[in-house]
Amino acid sequence: MYDSYGPRGGGGGGGIGTSETDPHNKCMGGRMWCVSDICGIICAVMTWLLVTYAEFVVLTVILGTANHPIYTTFNLLLFNVFAILALSAHARAMFTDPGAVPKGNATRENIQRMGLREGQVIFKCPKCCSIKPERAHHCSVCQRCIRKMDHHCPWVNNCVGENNQKFFVLFTLYIALLSLHGLFLGIYQFVICVKSEWRQCSSFSPPATVVLLLFLIFESLLFAIFTAVMFFTQVNAIWNDETGIEQLKKEQASWEKKSRWRSIQAVFGRFSLSWFSPFTTPPLPTKTHSYMYAV
Repeated sequence: MYDSYGPRGGGGGGGIGTSETDPHNKCMGGRMWCVSDICGIICAVMTWLLVTYAEFVVLTVILGTANHPIYTTFNLLLFNVFAILALSAHARAMFTDPGAVPKGNATRENIQRMGLREGQVIFKCPKCCSIKPERAHHCSVCQRCIRKMDHHCPWVNNCVGENNQKFFVLFTLYIALLSLHGLFLGIYQFVICVKSEWRQCSSFSPPATVVLLLFLIFESLLFAIFTAVMFFTQVNAIWNDETGIEQLKKEQASWEKKSRWRSIQAVFGRFSLSWFSPFTTPPLPTKTHSYMYAV
């Protein structure tokens, strides 16, 4: 499946020798990672539109006509905090290089620079002509080998890997919390409207209010379940130091497994409030071989 090389092997010339010259999956003049997948782009845009819809219903239908200032202020702040954190984590997960190995770096020069011991074997991915690190997998959508790849998620239009798993976990967490909050507000408002026989419970007509609330409740319930399951799946994978692909394939661990606490720290860093912030960058791996890392 993969070409193997010993310490004297060669990968063929003409490839990209350093990460600085790797232009693949880059936009904004090479400053930002982005994947040109139409399905992923549609899913990512839909994510933002669904959050925007929930924001619209909560602001105009639910809290816009509430007569309790404390209730309105508290829920307005809480809902918007969850929304900002969720969308920020989504953007970071989408535009962060997940841990791509530069295309075409399997050159004779790079292999010799690795200083392999006699008899040591490395692997080359035939699809992107890259040296394939341990625990890396090739993504057919990103068309790259991704270090410690968990899976490719169309909702963030990116792979979940070594560099952006923290952002993806936070995205699922905050979308789940946002959805649960929206579900509570939607059901509570629906009960109030029924009790008041739809008089003065919304600035919209009763039929429009019913449609808006029901869609919000359905959307919130669906995404609360989906993202909560994904969140706990991710946490379990990190806890056991296994990626989703490794669990799916039931791969025997050829790597030295970290302790559970160190596995969590490898993704989130040392424990602090920054664990829960999508604005802080997680700890990056030590670049033993710089040409194995895209810039």
